[in-house]
Amino acid sequence: MPTDDVILLALFGLVLLGVLLLLLRQRPRRGRAAGPHRTGRPTGSRQPKNWILVDGSNVMHWKNETPQISTIRAVVKALMVRGFKPGVVFDANAGYKLNGRYMNERAFATLLNLPKSQILVVPKGTQADPYILGHARDFGARIVTRDRFRDWSEDYPEVTEPGFLIRGGYRDSGELWLDETQPAKAEAAA
Repeated sequence: MPTDDVILLALFGLVLLGVLLLLLRQRPRRGRAAGPHRTGRPTGSRQPKNWILVDGSNVMHWKNETPQISTIRAVVKALMVRGFKPGVVFDANAGYKLNGRYMNERAFATLLNLPKSQILVVPKGTQADPYILGHARDFGARIVTRDRFRDWSEDYPEVTEPGFLIRGGYRDSGELWLDETQPAKAEAAA
Protein backbone atom coordinates (compact mmCIF):
# COMPACT_ATOMS: atom_id res chain seq x y z
CA MET A 1 0.00 0.00 0.00
CA PRO A 2 1.56 3.35 -1.04
CA THR A 3 2.33 5.90 1.66
CA ASP A 4 0.94 9.43 1.67
CA ASP A 5 4.35 10.76 0.54
CA VAL A 6 4.40 8.43 -2.46
CA ILE A 7 0.85 9.39 -3.41
CA LEU A 8 1.68 13.12 -3.04
CA LEU A 9 4.80 12.72 -5.16
CA ALA A 10 2.83 10.84 -7.83
CA LEU A 11 0.13 13.55 -7.86
CA PHE A 12 2.80 16.24 -8.16
CA GLY A 13 4.35 14.38 -11.07
CA LEU A 14 1.01 14.01 -12.84
CA VAL A 15 0.11 17.67 -12.40
CA LEU A 16 3.54 18.76 -13.60
CA LEU A 17 3.25 16.48 -16.62
CA GLY A 18 -0.22 17.87 -17.38
CA VAL A 19 0.95 21.48 -17.18
CA LEU A 20 3.96 20.72 -19.37
CA LEU A 21 1.78 18.99 -21.95
CA LEU A 22 -0.62 21.95 -22.02
CA LEU A 23 2.26 24.38 -22.47
CA LEU A 24 3.86 22.27 -25.19
CA ARG A 25 0.52 22.06 -26.99
CA GLN A 26 0.48 25.87 -27.29
CA ARG A 27 3.83 25.99 -29.12
CA PRO A 28 3.95 26.18 -32.90
CA ARG A 29 4.58 22.76 -34.41
CA ARG A 30 7.26 23.73 -36.92
CA GLY A 31 10.29 21.49 -36.66
CA ARG A 32 11.30 19.30 -33.78
CA ALA A 33 11.04 20.64 -30.24
CA ALA A 34 14.20 20.77 -28.18
CA GLY A 35 14.28 18.80 -24.94
CA PRO A 36 14.96 20.18 -21.47
CA HIS A 37 18.45 20.80 -20.10
CA ARG A 38 19.70 18.79 -17.17
CA THR A 39 18.29 21.54 -14.98
CA GLY A 40 14.81 20.73 -16.23
CA ARG A 41 14.39 24.16 -17.81
CA PRO A 42 12.74 24.24 -21.20
CA THR A 43 15.00 25.09 -24.10
CA GLY A 44 14.65 26.00 -27.74
CA SER A 45 14.15 29.29 -29.49
CA ARG A 46 10.34 28.98 -29.47
CA GLN A 47 10.09 28.33 -25.71
CA PRO A 48 9.18 31.50 -23.76
CA LYS A 49 12.10 32.82 -21.75
CA ASN A 50 9.94 35.27 -19.83
CA TRP A 51 7.85 32.99 -17.61
CA ILE A 52 7.04 34.29 -14.17
CA LEU A 53 4.93 32.57 -11.52
CA VAL A 54 2.45 34.35 -9.29
CA ASP A 55 1.69 32.84 -5.88
CA GLY A 56 -2.02 33.59 -6.26
CA SER A 57 -2.98 32.53 -2.74
CA ASN A 58 -0.40 34.95 -1.35
CA VAL A 59 -0.88 37.86 -3.76
CA MET A 60 -4.67 37.93 -3.35
CA HIS A 61 -4.11 39.25 0.21
CA TRP A 62 -1.81 42.13 -0.73
CA LYS A 63 -4.43 44.89 -0.72
CA ASN A 64 -5.84 45.58 2.75
CA GLU A 65 -4.95 41.99 3.82
CA THR A 66 -8.26 40.90 2.27
CA PRO A 67 -8.47 38.24 -0.46
CA GLN A 68 -9.38 39.98 -3.72
CA ILE A 69 -9.22 38.74 -7.31
CA SER A 70 -8.69 42.35 -8.44
CA THR A 71 -5.29 42.32 -6.71
CA ILE A 72 -4.17 39.32 -8.76
CA ARG A 73 -5.57 40.90 -11.93
CA ALA A 74 -3.54 44.04 -11.28
CA VAL A 75 -0.34 42.05 -10.68
CA VAL A 76 -0.89 39.91 -13.80
CA LYS A 77 -1.51 43.03 -15.89
CA ALA A 78 1.61 44.76 -14.53
CA LEU A 79 3.72 41.69 -15.30
CA MET A 80 2.37 41.40 -18.83
CA VAL A 81 3.07 45.09 -19.48
CA ARG A 82 6.67 44.40 -18.43
CA GLY A 83 6.93 41.58 -20.97
CA PHE A 84 6.36 38.54 -18.76
CA LYS A 85 4.12 35.52 -19.37
CA PRO A 86 2.54 34.91 -15.95
CA GLY A 87 1.42 31.57 -14.59
CA VAL A 88 -0.75 31.74 -11.47
CA VAL A 89 -0.79 28.99 -8.82
CA PHE A 90 -3.53 28.74 -6.18
CA ASP A 91 -4.15 26.62 -3.10
CA ALA A 92 -7.31 24.50 -3.44
CA ASN A 93 -9.11 26.72 -0.91
CA ALA A 94 -8.52 29.98 -2.81
CA GLY A 95 -11.98 29.89 -4.43
CA TYR A 96 -13.61 29.56 -1.02
CA LYS A 97 -11.71 32.59 0.24
CA LEU A 98 -12.64 34.66 -2.80
CA ASN A 99 -16.16 33.46 -3.70
CA GLY A 100 -17.29 31.04 -0.99
CA ARG A 101 -16.96 28.01 -3.29
CA TYR A 102 -14.35 25.80 -4.92
CA MET A 103 -12.92 27.24 -8.14
CA ASN A 104 -10.99 25.24 -10.72
CA GLU A 105 -8.47 26.40 -13.32
CA ARG A 106 -11.18 27.32 -15.83
CA ALA A 107 -12.99 29.55 -13.32
CA PHE A 108 -9.78 31.38 -12.36
CA ALA A 109 -8.73 31.67 -16.01
CA THR A 110 -12.04 33.38 -16.79
CA LEU A 111 -11.69 35.81 -13.87
CA LEU A 112 -8.09 36.63 -14.76
CA ASN A 113 -8.57 36.68 -18.54
CA LEU A 114 -5.74 34.17 -18.98
CA PRO A 115 -5.62 30.84 -20.80
CA LYS A 116 -6.50 27.90 -18.57
CA SER A 117 -3.02 26.51 -19.26
CA GLN A 118 -1.51 29.41 -17.28
CA ILE A 119 -3.50 28.60 -14.11
CA LEU A 120 -2.92 25.80 -11.62
CA VAL A 121 -5.11 24.99 -8.61
CA VAL A 122 -3.28 22.42 -6.51
CA PRO A 123 -5.15 19.34 -5.27
CA LYS A 124 -7.10 19.58 -2.03
CA GLY A 125 -5.01 18.76 1.03
CA THR A 126 -1.66 19.63 -0.55
CA GLN A 127 0.52 22.67 -0.16
CA ALA A 128 1.02 24.93 -3.16
CA ASP A 129 4.63 25.72 -2.20
CA PRO A 130 6.28 22.64 -3.76
CA TYR A 131 4.21 23.10 -6.92
CA ILE A 132 5.22 26.75 -7.20
CA LEU A 133 8.89 26.05 -6.50
CA GLY A 134 9.06 23.02 -8.77
CA HIS A 135 7.41 24.80 -11.69
CA ALA A 136 9.65 27.84 -11.20
CA ARG A 137 12.70 25.60 -11.36
CA ASP A 138 11.43 23.68 -14.39
CA PHE A 139 10.63 26.82 -16.38
CA GLY A 140 13.50 28.99 -15.19
CA ALA A 141 10.91 31.39 -13.78
CA ARG A 142 10.94 33.75 -10.84
CA ILE A 143 8.10 33.95 -8.31
CA VAL A 144 5.94 36.92 -7.33
CA THR A 145 5.10 36.51 -3.63
CA ARG A 146 5.73 37.84 -0.15
CA ASP A 147 6.43 34.29 1.04
CA ARG A 148 10.12 33.62 1.75
CA PHE A 149 9.76 29.79 1.45
CA ARG A 150 12.21 29.33 4.36
CA ASP A 151 10.91 25.80 5.04
CA TRP A 152 11.83 24.84 1.48
CA SER A 153 15.28 26.46 1.18
CA GLU A 154 17.16 23.18 1.60
CA ASP A 155 15.35 21.56 -1.34
CA TYR A 156 15.10 24.79 -3.34
CA PRO A 157 18.20 26.88 -2.53
CA GLU A 158 17.29 29.31 -5.31
CA VAL A 159 14.79 30.93 -2.89
CA THR A 160 17.79 32.58 -1.21
CA GLU A 161 19.15 34.02 -4.48
CA PRO A 162 18.59 37.76 -4.95
CA GLY A 163 15.83 38.48 -7.45
CA PHE A 164 14.34 34.97 -7.48
CA LEU A 165 11.46 35.96 -5.21
CA ILE A 166 9.77 39.19 -6.24
CA ARG A 167 8.04 41.06 -3.46
CA GLY A 168 5.24 43.51 -3.98
CA GLY A 169 2.26 45.18 -2.43
CA TYR A 170 0.30 48.40 -2.34
CA ARG A 171 1.55 51.78 -1.19
CA ASP A 172 -0.56 53.97 1.08
CA SER A 173 -1.57 55.85 -2.09
CA GLY A 174 -3.14 52.63 -3.43
CA GLU A 175 -0.43 52.21 -6.09
CA LEU A 176 0.81 48.67 -6.82
CA TRP A 177 4.57 48.14 -6.54
CA LEU A 178 6.71 45.18 -7.57
CA ASP A 179 10.43 44.75 -6.93
CA GLU A 180 12.77 43.34 -9.55
CA THR A 181 10.20 43.00 -12.30
CA GLN A 182 12.43 43.51 -15.29
CA PRO A 183 13.61 40.37 -17.07
CA ALA A 184 16.92 39.23 -15.58
CA LYS A 185 20.09 40.02 -17.54
CA ALA A 186 20.42 36.40 -18.61
CA GLU A 187 16.81 36.40 -19.85
CA ALA A 188 17.20 39.68 -21.71
CA ALA A 189 20.43 38.53 -23.37
CA ALA A 190 18.95 35.19 -24.47
